[in-house]
Amino acid sequence: MTVDTPSWPPGWRINPRAAGPAADIVAAFQGLPAAAIGDAMSRNIGTVGLRQYHADVNAVLCGPAVTVRVRPGDNLMIHKALMMVQPGDVLVIDGGGDVSQALVGGLMRTTCVAKKIAGLVIDGAVRDVAEWAAPGMPIFAKGHTHRGPSKDGPGEVNVPVACAGLVVQPGDLVVGDADGVIAIPAAEAAEVLRKTRAHLEKEAAIRAANAAGTSDPERFDAALRAKGLPV
Repeated sequence: MTVDTPSWPPGWRINPRAAGPAADIVAAFQGLPAAAIGDAMSRNIGTVGLRQYHADVNAVLCGPAVTVRVRPGDNLMIHKALMMVQPGDVLVIDGGGDVSQALVGGLMRTTCVAKKIAGLVIDGAVRDVAEWAAPGMPIFAKGHTHRGPSKDGPGEVNVPVACAGLVVQPGDLVVGDADGVIAIPAAEAAEVLRKTRAHLEKEAAIRAANAAGTSDPERFDAALRAKGLPV
């Protein structure tokens, strides 16, 4: 049986939702710091220039990505994506970094809460900042403005996007906390989980030595000698 592939006009595309990692893997990442995950991924992956608009500094965003690429200042396809999300998803929006018009506001927050998504990451602007500050919906964005969006398109759903310097594929596991936002490829999530846990164990040992005043000076002296310094 042949299945017809939709023919989308340029700039428009709606792909099916990607499943993402297994539920137990997603749950295991819930309490892990974004910084430690980044350390386990060679310290070169993550968003740059976003800030959190939820008030709870301890709130953690964690879930598989539903991605959206929009024309700056237009949120038509974000509304479509909100029709497709499942509870626990993270909406990742590539708005081109434009902050002249907000892409989401308080009314859309109501939908996000009703849909029980895990949060939003937006390379663009928000509005109704006081509403987003309320508990229950983590959101990271580049800026804010009172100016609202258009709803004309074009846009794409569940395509690879670039969000504030972070490449995100549909279904990637997205984790965000007070330090920033990171995306883990779904196929690599189990291995990154193992490496992150090992890194946290190493950090715990260093922290204990620092607190006790017993840290080994050779840890840094060896690095300095390797650069030819007489220490």
